[in-house]
Amino acid sequence: QVQVVESGGGLVQPGGSLRLSCVTSGYTFSGSRMGWYRQAPGKQREFVATITRDGVTEYADSMNGRFSISRDNAKNTVYLQMNVLKPEDTAVYYCYAFIPGFTWGQGTQVTVSS
Repeated sequence: QVQVVESGGGLVQPGGSLRLSCVTSGYTFSGSRMGWYRQAPGKQREFVATITRDGVTEYADSMNGRFSISRDNAKNTVYLQMNVLKPEDTAVYYCYAFIPGFTWGQGTQVTVSS
């Protein structure tokens, strides 16, 4: 059974940083594309970042270099480092594994507020 579990969300002040983690199990992690989406209240889920099995990354333009995705195949984990956070980054952040087809985690809440 495939499992995708996010952690690391929380409350942070504007300008602060957070690192989200996504641990997976039940399949061959090193062979899959991984990524993050987010969904703010009242808005559609939007793409944040993705990383291929070879470590090639892609980001949404709106991240403007503030976010960084990485993976540790030995730990079956993908990370999202978020810097210079803004109130508009407030959302539930969802990790996915494409194995193929999307398998989603339950999400982790990120709130950016003073």
